[in-house]
Amino acid sequence: MELLNSRSLMPVDWTIIPYDQWADDLQSICGRFTPRPTENGKSVRGAARGIDVCGMQFAHVSNDLDRVHRDWDDIKRDSNEHLFLIVQLEGSCGVDHFGHHNTLDVGDCILVDSTKPTTFHFGGVFSNHLSMHLPRQIMYSEKRTSFDVARKLQGFDPMAIMLRALIAKIMSTPANDTNSAQLKDLIFSATRQAFVSDAEALPHLVNDSAGRRLQMVDILIDRHLTDANLSAKWLATRIGVSIRTLQQDFQGLGVTCTTIIRDKRLKLAKQKIEQIKDHRGNATIADVAYSAGFNDISYFNRSFKDLFHCAPTDCLKQG
Repeated sequence: MELLNSRSLMPVDWTIIPYDQWADDLQSICGRFTPRPTENGKSVRGAARGIDVCGMQFAHVSNDLDRVHRDWDDIKRDSNEHLFLIVQLEGSCGVDHFGHHNTLDVGDCILVDSTKPTTFHFGGVFSNHLSMHLPRQIMYSEKRTSFDVARKLQGFDPMAIMLRALIAKIMSTPANDTNSAQLKDLIFSATRQAFVSDAEALPHLVNDSAGRRLQMVDILIDRHLTDANLSAKWLATRIGVSIRTLQQDFQGLGVTCTTIIRDKRLKLAKQKIEQIKDHRGNATIADVAYSAGFNDISYFNRSFKDLFHCAPTDCLKQG
C-alpha cells in the first residue's frame, strides 16, 4: 500500500458531521484537545477516527476547523504520554510546538510530544493527516540516539519516504503476524534516526528563566532516565545552577525533581511491560524494574501501584 494513494485514508467524498461529535471523537482517540471551529461553524467536514493495527494505535484526523489546541491544563488531565508521528496526507496544516512553527504539506512528517502544548492551524481549509502513537518513554530509552521533536521532514526527504513506507507496511500487517513485534521495533528505531539531533550540546542557562531551565532539565531526564547517577544534584551541575535554585524551580510546579524522575521511570516500566506482552519473551517484572532504573523491587511495586492503581503483574496480565 502506498500511503499517499490510499483510498481508505483519502476517500473521494468526506462526510459532514456535527462539531461536538468530531470533538468527542478526537478526545477519545488522542486525549484532551480543544478544537475551535470557524465563525458560526456547527459542523465539520471530515472525521477523527482511531485505527488499531499490528499492535499500534493511529489517529486519522481530517477537518476544516480553524484550529485545534492542547494547553498545559489539557496535558495535566491526561495520564497517557505519547510521541505523535504525523504524516500529512491532504491539504496543509500549521503546527506550533515546542517553540517552533512549521507548515506541513502533503507527504511531510513531524514528531509532536503529547507532554508539550501544541496548536494545529487549519484556517477553515480542509486538512487530512495520519498520526501514529509512539510510547514516549520507550522512544527516549534508547540513549544511543538523541532525536528532536517539532522538526519537520519534508515529503521528498528520504527519511520521510522511509517512514511513510514503514507506516504503510504496518497498516497492512495483522497483529498476529510473526513479524509484527519486529516491525514495531523497526518503526521506533527508524523514527529516532529520521529525527536525529544535530548535536548533544545544551546551552548554559545560569542567567536564564526558570521555565527555560526546567525545559532543559526535562530533556536531560528523558535522555538519561535509566542512568544510575541521575539526580537533582547531577541535573543542577549539568545546567550550571545550584541545587537550591533547581529545587526552587520545581517548587514553583508543586513537585520535586525526585518525584518527576520516579514517575517517568514508572511510565517507562509500564511501556516495557507492554513490550513484554508483544514479544512473548522471558523477561520478568524484576527485569523491567531494573532496566527502568529501579534497584529496590518492593519500592518499585509500591510506587507502580500508587501511580497506576494496579500491580505490575496485573498490568502484564491485562488484554
